[in-house]
Amino acid sequence: MKNNILVINCGSSSLKCSLINPVNGDIIFFALAEKLFTQDALISFKQGEIKQTTPLISPYDHQAAIQSLVAFLTQQSLHSSICAIGHRVVHGGEKYSQPTLISEQVKTSINELAKLAPLHNPANLQGINAAETIFSNLPQVAIFDTAFHQSMPEKAFLYALPYSLYKEHGIRKYGFHGTSHYFVCKNAAKILDKPLEQCNFISAHLGNGCSISAVKNGKSVDTSLGLTPLEGLMMGTRSGSIDPGIIFHLVEQLGYSLEQVNILLNKESGLLGVSQLTNDCRELEQASADGNDLAQLALQIFCYRIAKMIASFVPCFMQLDGLIFTGGIGENSQFVRSQVLAQLSLLNFTEDQSANQHCRFGQSGNISTENSRPCWVIPTNEEWVIAEQSYQLLNGAK
Repeated sequence: MKNNILVINCGSSSLKCSLINPVNGDIIFFALAEKLFTQDALISFKQGEIKQTTPLISPYDHQAAIQSLVAFLTQQSLHSSICAIGHRVVHGGEKYSQPTLISEQVKTSINELAKLAPLHNPANLQGINAAETIFSNLPQVAIFDTAFHQSMPEKAFLYALPYSLYKEHGIRKYGFHGTSHYFVCKNAAKILDKPLEQCNFISAHLGNGCSISAVKNGKSVDTSLGLTPLEGLMMGTRSGSIDPGIIFHLVEQLGYSLEQVNILLNKESGLLGVSQLTNDCRELEQASADGNDLAQLALQIFCYRIAKMIASFVPCFMQLDGLIFTGGIGENSQFVRSQVLAQLSLLNFTEDQSANQHCRFGQSGNISTENSRPCWVIPTNEEWVIAEQSYQLLNGAK
């Protein structure tokens, strides 16, 4: 039966695919194509115990990866089980707040929004075009990272700039990681045995990219990422929020070009920039334990800014059900979670050290003490959200 969704997540030089049962989230098959547009391009497949890596053929692009993917799916008799293709699209602007059936008009909009996500939307569009060519008989659905945050009120998403910049050019906070924040909040609501619409959470998605969201009555009312994925928290290689005057100083006093500033803030800052070592939190924790002062400093700044951002969302709520950690760092770094909670005691968060140590590598649970406010570690599953919402759209479910 055709009841599985093929989820495609395209990066500029990579492509991730999962064949997912949208009802229970079972991953039937996974593929990862890497080093696209180079002669070293390859694709790896995993289905149960079957693991296989295959070099890609010229032109080594997304379409070549999807063609190889189809060959493997056909070989394993999985091709006929696909009912639709679900695509992750990073930026949907104000136009898209729901899962959307892809048309030529939608693709035009995704392309126009590439100016707000130049590293992501063009790659997402390449994946859509490649999938349409190869799966021409199947519906294609776009799930936008920004969609969950379209419920934010104006007081949260507007910048203190001339209002005309928003009305004429769409300059506002959009937020990202929406599918991740939605998934973990939905699961936290299940833990509480309450409808999501009656729950209030602060969700911290911490990975190489980081964001925190305030979710009130099941809807995003504020988030840390902005017009682009550069605002907010310190990240792996991104600076997060800085004094905008620094940009003028770099250009006018230190002779930087705008392109150099762009590279500096997006690729040379954050954990990497402060530590002068790496953007990998695991390596920094080891270096810090070994006495590396800059590694220690990078982690101190990182944890402090996370705690400060969480505390800044207090005005969003009259009541708070709990805090959620997710993402690669949020799910696995006992150290980061411990340091953040230690700085949030005023909000009645107290770490249960044993529980915190246990909740790693896919283990979920509450890492706060019995008398403190709940703090859960919940592994995210953005692919399942994409599969589920694509399936619901095609079946007319709300």
